[in-house]
Amino acid sequence: MKNEKKQWSPLSYAVVAGTLLVMISAVSMLFYLQPEFEKLHLERLESNWGISLITIGYFLLAIKISFLIYLAVLYFKYKPIKPVNNKELPLATVIVPAYNEGELVYKTLISLANNDYPEDKLELLAIDDGSQDDTWKWMKLAKAELGDRVSIFQQPKNMGKRHALYRGFNIGKGDIFITVDSDSIVETDTLRQMASPFIKDKNCGAVAGNVRVLNNQKAFIPKMLNISFAFSFEFVRSAQSKIGSVLCTPGALAAYRRDAVLACLPQWINQTFMGKASDIGEDRAMTNMILKQGLKVLFQKDAIVYTNIPEKYSTLHKMFTRWERSNVRENIMMSKFAFKNFREGNKTGARILLLNQWINLVMAIPGVLLMLFLLLSQPLLFLSTALTSILVFSSIQVLFYAKKYDYKEALWMYPYSLFYTFSLFWITPYAIATAGRKGWLTRSLPKAKVEKAEPVTAKQADFNFETSI
Repeated sequence: MKNEKKQWSPLSYAVVAGTLLVMISAVSMLFYLQPEFEKLHLERLESNWGISLITIGYFLLAIKISFLIYLAVLYFKYKPIKPVNNKELPLATVIVPAYNEGELVYKTLISLANNDYPEDKLELLAIDDGSQDDTWKWMKLAKAELGDRVSIFQQPKNMGKRHALYRGFNIGKGDIFITVDSDSIVETDTLRQMASPFIKDKNCGAVAGNVRVLNNQKAFIPKMLNISFAFSFEFVRSAQSKIGSVLCTPGALAAYRRDAVLACLPQWINQTFMGKASDIGEDRAMTNMILKQGLKVLFQKDAIVYTNIPEKYSTLHKMFTRWERSNVRENIMMSKFAFKNFREGNKTGARILLLNQWINLVMAIPGVLLMLFLLLSQPLLFLSTALTSILVFSSIQVLFYAKKYDYKEALWMYPYSLFYTFSLFWITPYAIATAGRKGWLTRSLPKAKVEKAEPVTAKQADFNFETSI
């Protein structure tokens, strides 16, 4: 399943064209109102707070541009590790946790079974985390078709993705563990691509896969996020991989060295934040714990997985909130070891990545307050400069995607930047303020579809590993 060109509807053309028209109008407004803006600028220079504000703004802009250049240098040096032959491949355990996923889990398991990884070196485990829909039925259908190639397990109740993975880590016999979300489809060579870095580099503790959007045919949100995902993975994680410090192995597709997982498994499953058990951010937490062991975390660009993402705003903002809460928690955790001698060799790159993360978090709340202040006090100044900035910085991602894939699809980055700036700007401040809250947020079913779960016995609640087929 390679990236295919999609037919555009008249509404799609209208959305993109309208966005570009608004941004170009903002640039024109900026030039037209330049004398008024210059006058306002001079007035601010006459006040101490104005000078301080402008100085901080220029300083932060310089940092962001410098960081982008730093990533670009690393990106151009990055090369994915070439896949090894069948004889060299290790025994791999693929773990697929599922909750309320329905038919998608069946498609995921079939795509994994159709991979070119040698059957005698592949163990496929699927774990139903107490779903309330027909996920277990679809798992049994996959089992009926695939036979001994897949083992399916059912949790006694919904315990969370971390516990489902934990069960897989305990059962799995592989030298490496590969985790795949149950709404994801992999390319035929993806598993081979994921396993190869562990053979080529003995210091590799984890590998992040290349996540692309599966459901990007119709809904606007997936169309827009498809471009953002491509940049986030293929540019940002490629750069991070060059210094062996990918900050997060994504839940959709990640691989771990067995010994590295077992070394931190008790700490990982019992992780808490503000006195509460952590039920989110299991991927970033595992990544941190492997980095802390002094091992590398790499990105494999050619290991591609297509995954479903939210199509509605109500679900999207919950997903982003969960990610940002995890970001806050794990930045704190990483700060506890990143500035120590946590591994041999160069550690500066990992520290730069972490500091950039902290700058984004620290400036989130002041940035939103300043945005609201300018919107109320100087609406024309704010709108013209904000839209012009969006046009400039979005063009970097547009050019990146256009060069690698399709120039027309790349234009969706402009509506996404506009959409994020004016409708999702509150996510990070809110996540910071509510970092201690629990909850996955995006896996519940509509009330009409929820069926009463079977009672859980005391023996089942004691986490019986024998419930399997």
